[in-house]
Amino acid sequence: MAKLTFRTDLCKGCGLCVDACPRQVLRLAADKINKKGHHPVEAADEAACIGCAFCATMCPDCIIQVER
Repeated sequence: MAKLTFRTDLCKGCGLCVDACPRQVLRLAADKINKKGHHPVEAADEAACIGCAFCATMCPDCIIQVER
């Protein structure tokens, strides 16, 4: 199982990482807003993460870290 770390304070909520995830592990937080005023990304089911790092590769702001 991979460990996901997000710098949610820098997330602009573009959703590119959510679309890139083959296992639908990520989602935009519906109940949280960061200091930039966006809904940040969060792990919906981190146990399902296979550590492919497609999300981190797609993120234009490099806010996602994947550890295997």
